[in-house]
Amino acid sequence: MTQPTKDRVEPDQTRPAGKSDAAPSLATLAAHLGLSPAAISRVLNQSPAARSIPAVTQERIFAAARQFNYRPNVLARSLRRGHSMTVGVLVPEISEGYTTLVLAGLEQGLLEAGYAFFLCSHHHRSDVIERSQIMLSQRAVDGIVAIDTRLEHPGLLPMVTVSCPIEMPGTTNIILNHERAAELALEHLVQLGHREIAFFKGQSFSSDTCARWEAISRMASRLGVRVDPTLQVELHGDAPTHEPGYLATQRLLAAGARFTALFAFNDVSAIGAVRALREAGLRVPHDVSVVGFDDVQSAAFQNPTLTTVRQPLHLMGLLAAEAIVAHASSSTAPEVKRFVVEPELIVRESTAPIGVRT
Repeated sequence: MTQPTKDRVEPDQTRPAGKSDAAPSLATLAAHLGLSPAAISRVLNQSPAARSIPAVTQERIFAAARQFNYRPNVLARSLRRGHSMTVGVLVPEISEGYTTLVLAGLEQGLLEAGYAFFLCSHHHRSDVIERSQIMLSQRAVDGIVAIDTRLEHPGLLPMVTVSCPIEMPGTTNIILNHERAAELALEHLVQLGHREIAFFKGQSFSSDTCARWEAISRMASRLGVRVDPTLQVELHGDAPTHEPGYLATQRLLAAGARFTALFAFNDVSAIGAVRALREAGLRVPHDVSVVGFDDVQSAAFQNPTLTTVRQPLHLMGLLAAEAIVAHASSSTAPEVKRFVVEPELIVRESTAPIGVRT
């Protein structure tokens, strides 16, 4: 009687001889190639020392790594060195404008330094900010960058803040020269003949609000411009849209306020203000000149194009990346605790001399 035969399992012809199902190690590649693990590691990590290894040998190493499906354990290696090569980033939200432009610079700087980052949006909720810091710490990030984020207390990790004037121990702050920003905008409007100027104050949760308003108040006094309480309006709501500026302008107009110029808290609110002014039958800049703040990408494409105080947001992101990498690679905090960046006035079509008619 014929015995039943078992299915024969053919060997995997694509698997290199001697390769097991276990994850391949650096020693596996070394044995296969007849090279030292150190040489292979230098090539796979593309370290400067790999330049001394012939190109043909480097190609053999990469080919073997692909053949064996070798994946270096970057996290384990990094932690052995004391670094995870990751950074946590706290932002209010992802939207057009300020945050996105800072993030672009931060991302560029971190990528050039070989770092990756985790991004946490908190929508200005203090409980989410605190929870995010704990979560990022549990993920062994080397430090945290907080953008336009109000921090209640310093964290245990190295910290870099962007647009947060409150100094905390162990924290590097990157801030704008608000005094100069206020001077640029107000001098421009005064030179155009404007004296009745309306102002947007930022929302209370914005880390820039107090510093910017104090700078505006001081500069207005220096230039002899009266800051009329009836021409001050605070932005309401946390929506990262044009609506807060639109509604704030409607409140000004409904109260019967008379003004020839408006200095907005940011470009997003300035764009909303232009819409509200037009709906009220006012022309920009012929009846009301409008100045924004930040110089977001769409500012140059509005109708009219927006005069604005430009923050070097991309540069601020780059500086934040450099600072947090310096924190991570040093056992002590960097000596420089604060970077102050300079603004620039970008004059476009939304401002004109008072009384101009077409």
